[in-house]
Amino acid sequence: MRNIILASGSKARQTMLINAGLSFDIKPAGINEDIITKELVADGASSGNIALRLAREKAKKISQEIPDKYIIGSDQVLSMEDKIYSKAKDKKEALERLKNFQGNEHFLTSAVCVFRAGEDLWHKTDAAALKMKPLSIQDIEKYSTIAGNNLTDCVGCYALESVGVRLFESIRGDFFTILGMPLLPLLNYLDSEGLLS
Repeated sequence: MRNIILASGSKARQTMLINAGLSFDIKPAGINEDIITKELVADGASSGNIALRLAREKAKKISQEIPDKYIIGSDQVLSMEDKIYSKAKDKKEALERLKNFQGNEHFLTSAVCVFRAGEDLWHKTDAAALKMKPLSIQDIEKYSTIAGNNLTDCVGCYALESVGVRLFESIRGDFFTILGMPLLPLLNYLDSEGLLS
């Protein structure tokens, strides 16, 4: 087993780390994100606090199971006008969400942490703002045909690294944060600890 484990089943996060040349194993934590998010929203937690809590819960769970390895936990929260969004349950909900987003700005907040032996050694949270173009119903329907599974695989119902980029008027923030992880700060931390292969 490698010295680093990613506690996430996210293909986007796995691809980011692979492309960065990181050697790691994958062990999804399988925490109940919806329950944790609902509790935190009820307590008035910020998007940053929610994303970081989810990332920590993932890393902590795997770190307790495999204490001698460095565990990376990461998560992302989408918010607009103080509402927190989870992944759409089906195409109908995804299309409604895209209608709500069109012409408006929303925020993607991503968090990443590194645990070992149940201890949070390091963490980072970052946010990006995305403004969707004004779209007609026909535009949204056309996009949904092209997007396929991205409608329900991604919290925003788009994958910015593919055809989803067509939907946007402007983006402010780090591209990796938008994809789901503040990658550069993570790599800098791992490098400082001698963990980059």
